[in-house]
Amino acid sequence: MSDPLPAQRYPIGRYQPPDTIDTDTRERWIATIESLPAQLREAVSNIPERELAEASYRPGGWTIRQLLHHIADSHLNSYIRFKLGLTEDEPTVKPYDEAAWAELPDSKELPAELSLELIDLLHQRWAYLLRQMSEADFARAVIHPDHGRVMRLDFLLGLYDWHSRHHLQHILNWRAQR
Repeated sequence: MSDPLPAQRYPIGRYQPPDTIDTDTRERWIATIESLPAQLREAVSNIPERELAEASYRPGGWTIRQLLHHIADSHLNSYIRFKLGLTEDEPTVKPYDEAAWAELPDSKELPAELSLELIDLLHQRWAYLLRQMSEADFARAVIHPDHGRVMRLDFLLGLYDWHSRHHLQHILNWRAQR
């Protein structure tokens, strides 16, 4: 069965890693990590918390509040995966149930501002770490059991560049239609 809402679910398309990842590509991806906090704040500026808590970015999707909390949760996990990948030899990372996390009280009830602040600070640390990494560091890897394969850290950086732009576009599309 095909997805009835592909453009709403994947507004920038699914992640397609490039065949090769060079320094310029990584630099663009790091710039996305650095700029996301300000872009998220701008995307939800002047929108009442009540609306963030009630409005969904697509039919059947999370609320904007849940989406912002999801971004924080997901990016925290990614940051930890980078640190594990940099300090252990191909560690197996722990997957988590994103949909279940989005239904927990902190994701449904706490103000979006808490995750916006968390994303601000997290992305400062993450971008700093990324800028200190060498070519050899980016070639280090983790094992993700849900995907059943080894994933290089530069591949994960590209995935989170996409994840950042993907969810930002969800919010921008919702804001344009509200």
